[in-house]
Amino acid sequence: MILRGRFTRRRKALLALVLIVLAWLGYAWFAGIAITQGIEQKDMDWNADGTVTRDEIIQAFHAVGVTTTKEGNRECRTFAWRKSGEQIRVDCRTVFQAE
Repeated sequence: MILRGRFTRRRKALLALVLIVLAWLGYAWFAGIAITQGIEQKDMDWNADGTVTRDEIIQAFHAVGVTTTKEGNRECRTFAWRKSGEQIRVDCRTVFQAE
């Protein structure tokens, strides 16, 4: 016998919160926001002063976009402010793939 409880306000609120977070994650991935692109915390130094602050980490959740380009073995990620489009920096690396 399965006992079913009422769908209480607390459960409804939790479900709504989970759905909102999932929707934001989907949008963030689609929009190329930095936090969804596998950026490490040490690479979130957007003002290039040598330290990563709490504000810079928060900016990775909403203000910084990443564009990835590939040319042969060279892979570059361009970081830019989403609002103005101003480029912050470009990180390039050479990737060797097994044939």
